[in-house]
Formats: sequence, structure tokens, C-alpha cells
Amino acid sequence: MEYLITAGQLVTGPGGQRLRDGAVLVRGGTIAGVGPRAEIAPLAAAGATVVSFPDGTVLPGLIDCHVHLALDAGPDPVTALLDTDDTGLLAGMAERARLLLDSGVTTVRDLGDRGGLALRLRHSIEQDAEPGPRILSAGTPLTRPGGHCWFFGGEVSDEEALRGLVRRNVRDGVDVIKVMATGGGITKGGPPVWEAQFTAGELGLVVAEARRAGLPVAAHAHGTEGIAAAVAAGVDTIEHCTWMARDGFDVREDLVAEIAAKGIRVCPAASPDWRGFARRFGPERAEEMFDRLRWMAGQGVRLIAGTDAGVAHAVFDGFVSSLEFFRHIGFSPAEAIDAATVEAALALGIASDTGRLAPGYRADLIAVTGDPLADLAALRDVRLTMSAGRPHVPAGSPAPAPR
Repeated sequence: MEYLITAGQLVTGPGGQRLRDGAVLVRGGTIAGVGPRAEIAPLAAAGATVVSFPDGTVLPGLIDCHVHLALDAGPDPVTALLDTDDTGLLAGMAERARLLLDSGVTTVRDLGDRGGLALRLRHSIEQDAEPGPRILSAGTPLTRPGGHCWFFGGEVSDEEALRGLVRRNVRDGVDVIKVMATGGGITKGGPPVWEAQFTAGELGLVVAEARRAGLPVAAHAHGTEGIAAAVAAGVDTIEHCTWMARDGFDVREDLVAEIAAKGIRVCPAASPDWRGFARRFGPERAEEMFDRLRWMAGQGVRLIAGTDAGVAHAVFDGFVSSLEFFRHIGFSPAEAIDAATVEAALALGIASDTGRLAPGYRADLIAVTGDPLADLAALRDVRLTMSAGRPHVPAGSPAPAPR
């Protein structure tokens, strides 16, 4: 199938690179041409489907670097998970994947589910049996017995078990290894968020095992001790990175410098409900947390976009709200979009085929009304999402008139 998609402007790459009156030619699942409409349109086959957005913008599909499709974003997602069988859970995950696609998200990194269900959904989407974004799955995340997210089934008690679970995930076909380096907020009765669950040596074993399989490692780390262990082990991304300690916060400037120097990406996993932090923690503490991220970005730490979708209040159709968090901490609209496209693709190891509009890349793109480089709110009006060349019209959006 061939598509010629034209728009008032294209956002083709980092830094807000734009092209007025542009066109994207899609053949199969790949971008065949990008450029001025007058140059690209003649390259389209006679039978190509032409879709026009004269008052809109076409840009790379968005990447959510931190989701949990197995969780329902309700008030008690863990209980809902435990009370749902695999058939019901998989059906719910498929619906959440559709919501992400409706929101313009064409790639997600699922950082923990139960029983490899995200891998099954990934296969269904790849076979075009379900609409949804590309899924990069971590499979079963590693944790201590009774530790954070034990309910996903990844409890390990010694080094042999650590290696064994990494190898099992590799055999299952995961795209990334996830390890819970510290406690977390949604695990009732689990360790506190600041407490480290693994030593630097143990995390180093995880990283070494993952590297043998050519896989990256993502470390959930709220506490400073766990962050330090993850940095020493050489993980690829740190999730949350909130610098918590037993009695408050403990930001270590030497570690921030090391994170920047090593190119470790940080995903704050800012919930779409990030404005609610002030209500829950108080405005001063919320802004203190936000200020730390501003400062880290200023020190050269590269932040990537993610929502933690699935945990309470982190809905699957709220990605733009999470991008507005980046605006709140000082990013320009172009920089916020980069955090969800080219920077996210680099962090996830997929920058060779997605994250920008360029010939030879996957046809991962969205069309929106208005100009998101002027106002990110334009990203809420998604007219068309295309993932690997498969067009999808979001629910409630008028179908573009092909010709």
C-alpha cells in the first residue's frame, strides 16, 4: 500500500526542523520520500492514497518510554491485576494499546507485565491482528522476594536466580531487561522507595548477562543508594531518579556528572497527573522535585519522555500532559517533542529506524491540527496515526478524506 501524506508543515527531525508545504511518501511500512510537496508528489504511484492536512502538521510518531500495559490506571491497579485472569488481562492491554495509538504514540517501552502478555500483544500487533503501537517489552522485571512489583512474578533471591531470570526473558524474546533497583510506591508492604534492593555487584551481573544477549537494561531507582548502584553497574536508563533517602533527599552531584558523562538517559516517568503532585505532596515539595530535574538537564543529563501509564492516575491517553511537564521544567516545545521522538529513540536503541521523518525509516508518524512547535496542545488533536505504515484514525476524530 502506498500513501502520499501532505501537510501545511512537516517536523522532520530534532530541534524543530520544519518544512512548509511538505509531503511524506509511504510505501509498505517504510518512508520512501520526505520533502516539499511539489517534489515528492510526482514520485507517488498513480494508485497511491493521498491524504492532506493543509492546516496541520505531520511529525514523527511519539514514543512513550515507560508504560505498564498490564495495569489499568485505576485507583488500585495492583489488586485489579491480581484479580484478573490472563484472558481478561490481555483484552485490557489491547484496549490500552489502542488508547496509546489514539494519542499519537507509535512506540512504547513496556517495563513490566505478567506472564509475558506484552510479548503476546506485541506479536498480535505485528501481525496486524490488533491496532497498537510498536511494543518494546521487558517481560518479567527482576525484584527481591516481596520486593517492588513482586506481583509480576520476577522475585529472585541470589545471583544464580538473577542470571536465570535474565536468560529466561532473553529466551522469551524481550527487547530490554528491567530491574527494580529500589523500592517503589505501588507495592503495599514492600520496601520503602528509597531502599536499595540490589548491590552494584548484583546489578553488574544483570547488565553483563543482558549485554551477552545484546539487550539494554532499565533500572527503576528512586533512592540515591540504588541510583549509585545502577550507575556503577552501567545501566542504560534510570527510571524516576528522584534521589530519595531515609530522611528526605540526597542529590549527589558527582553521580549526576557521571550519569551525564556516561550517556545514561533518565526517564522521569512523569505521570499525566503530574500537576496533582502539589496536591498530594504539597506545592513546595513538588517544585523541589521538579527543580532537581531542571538542574539535572542543565548539567547535561538527557531526559526522555515516559508516563508510567498504568499506575494510579497515569492514564493511557494522557501523553501530551506528560510532555507539558517538560515545558514546566523549562524545555521548549521542540525540546519536549525531541524527548518523545529522536532522544527517546536514541535511548531505546531504535534511532536507526524511527524518531524522525527520513527515507528508509519506519513509517511511524502522526498528523495533528495546528502547530505543536508553537503550542504542545496541538498534539491533542491527532487526525491520523501511522505505525509501521498502518494508518489509524483515533476514536472520535473525523476521518481524513483520502483522494
